Amino acid sequence: MINNKVDFIFTIEVIGANPNGDPLTGNMPRVDNRGFGEISDVCIKRKIRNRMQDMGNEIFVKSLDRSDDGFRSLQKRFENVFDKNVSDEEVEKSSNQKWMDVRFFGQVFTYQNRSLGIRGPVSISVGKSIEPIETTTMQITKSISGMEPKGGKSRSADTMGTKHFVDYGIYIVNGSINSYFAEKSGLDEKDVETLKECLKTLFINDVSSARPDGSMEVKDIFWFTHSTKVGDVSSGKIKELIKYDLPDTETLKAKYKDYNIRVDEEKLKEYEEIGLKYEHLEGL
Repeated sequence: MINNKVDFIFTIEVIGANPNGDPLTGNMPRVDNRGFGEISDVCIKRKIRNRMQDMGNEIFVKSLDRSDDGFRSLQKRFENVFDKNVSDEEVEKSSNQKWMDVRFFGQVFTYQNRSLGIRGPVSISVGKSIEPIETTTMQITKSISGMEPKGGKSRSADTMGTKHFVDYGIYIVNGSINSYFAEKSGLDEKDVETLKECLKTLFINDVSSARPDGSMEVKDIFWFTHSTKVGDVSSGKIKELIKYDLPDTETLKAKYKDYNIRVDEEKLKEYEEIGLKYEHLEGL
C-alpha cells in the first residue's frame, strides 16, 4: 500500500497540434478568459486510461473505439460482472481489484438502482499553458462529397471544413496521490510505477489528424514523495517549486530549452531536510 503522499508535475510541449478541442467553440483549442491554453483533466485521464489498456491492464471506462470486450456501454460492462444482489461494499472492493482506472481515479456507479461513489486517490489538474497561446485556423476541403449533392451542384456543403491548432505551447499539469484513499482502493507501489510509465508515454498510440505524430510530447516529470501521509509541505508549495523563464524571442521561434523549466533548488533542499524525496523523469 501507499503510505506517503505524492505530488507530481509534468510538462507537455505542443507544436502544431490541437491538444484538446472545445466543443462549445467549434473544436478550437481550449483557452481560459486570459488566453492561456487549457487541457482538461478528463482529456488527460483518458490518455492515461488508454496507456493502461495498452499495457495489458483491465480498465472500466473504455472509449468506444477501444472496447475489446464487446460492451458498448458502461452499464453493460458493470452488469456483466455484478448481480443486483451484490452489496455496495463488495462492488467497491471488487471494482478496485478488477479495474485499474477505478483503483486510480474512482468511479460513480448508478446502475441497478445504486448510488455508489468510489473516491480515487489519484487526482489530475487542468493543464495550463505557460504563456497565452496563438491558434491558427486552416480552411480544408475534401476531394469528394460526403453527402449526395443537391440542386444540381457538383459538390455538397460538407466538402468544406476548418482545422484549428496551437502553433506552439508548453503546458504544465499538476497531480497528486492521496495515501488515505490509496489505502482504501488498494493502490500499491506497482500501480505508482505504472502511472509513471503512463505519463512518460502519454502520447504513444494517440496519433490523429488533430495531433500528428511527434506534435505533442511529455518533456519533464517532477515527482515528489513525502515522508508522511499528510505531506511534508502543501501541494501549493510543491507547485511553487517549478520555475521557468519567458524567452525574449517570439513564441513561434521559441524552443522548449529556452524556457529553462527547473526546480527551485534552494527551496527543494529545505524541503528535503524535512523528509521530501524528489525524482526527475523524462518523457519518452
